[in-house]
Amino acid sequence: MAHGKVLTTNRKAYHDYHIDEAFEAGIALTGTEVKSLREGRANLRDGYGAVEGGEVFLRNCHISPYTPANRFNHEPLRRRKLLLHRAEIRRLIGKVQEKGLTLVPLSLYLKNGRVKVELALCRGKKQYDKREDLKRRTQEREIADALKRAR
Repeated sequence: MAHGKVLTTNRKAYHDYHIDEAFEAGIALTGTEVKSLREGRANLRDGYGAVEGGEVFLRNCHISPYTPANRFNHEPLRRRKLLLHRAEIRRLIGKVQEKGLTLVPLSLYLKNGRVKVELALCRGKKQYDKREDLKRRTQEREIADALKRAR
C-alpha cells in the first residue's frame, strides 16, 4: 500500500497477526520526529492503535530522539494522533470492539512529503498458525530453488 519512500516496517506484525484490512492514515508529528524518521530511526514492533474519545492514537511506537535537537527533542514513546476521516474512525471503533480485533501499524512511509502510517485491522494468530505459515514459506522457497536449478 505504501506509495512513497518506506521509512520503517513492522515485519513482526505479518508473523503474529492475520491482516484483515489495511488503512492509510496521516500522523501528527513534531519536527524532530520527522527528522528522526527520515534518518530511519523508528520502531513499530510494539506499537498499536487505540481509540480514545472518538479519536485514534498510535501508542508505544518508538521514534528515537533527533540528536542535533538537544533540549527541544520529543518524547520517544509518546502517543501520536492518527488523522483519519470521521467515518473511518466510526468504522474502526465498531471493528475494534469486536472480540479479537486490534489495530496494528504495518509501516511508516513518506507520501508527497508527508509521513503516513499503514494501519491494519488484525486478528492474532495462534502458535499452530505461525508454524503452518513458516512451513508453507519454506516449501515455497524449496520449490522455487528446485525450479531455478532445473533451468
